[in-house]
Amino acid sequence: MSKKCQCGEDKICQLDKVIKEHKDMAGALIPVLHKAQKIFGYLPMAVQKQISEGLDISLAEIYGVVTFYSEFSTEPKGKYQINVCLGTACYVKGANDILDQFKKQLKIDVGQTTSDNKFSMNACRCVGACGLAPVVTINEEVYGKLVADDVKEILEKYLD
Repeated sequence: MSKKCQCGEDKICQLDKVIKEHKDMAGALIPVLHKAQKIFGYLPMAVQKQISEGLDISLAEIYGVVTFYSEFSTEPKGKYQINVCLGTACYVKGANDILDQFKKQLKIDVGQTTSDNKFSMNACRCVGACGLAPVVTINEEVYGKLVADDVKEILEKYLD
């Protein structure tokens, strides 16, 4: 990834442009990481190294930030990000059964991605929609007042 180009079109060039735009800004690392993850879909070591070299920040510091914050990922994520809320209101109303049904249907566990890179699954503590408990989000779509039997129908909407 250390190869520098001027085309501005491929992902490496896009990241170079982001780094250059932020290089002299205080606190540039987090915004650069967010934009890099948007470009690549995740933050593999090669991307972290390019950011390290471009911002003159140690790779160890970058890796520490990437692995500390849950919104960053070092592994590819699916096209559809499923988040099952396990906050108190959702948990009490059966969120765990919904999570188990997603695991069964997709044959993956929390933190994993399907082999076709279509779905990734996570559990979160609260999405701020307690009145709709139990709640699941898929990308920006919110599904509320669910029961485990709803999972199959929800997933069918995302199958091409």
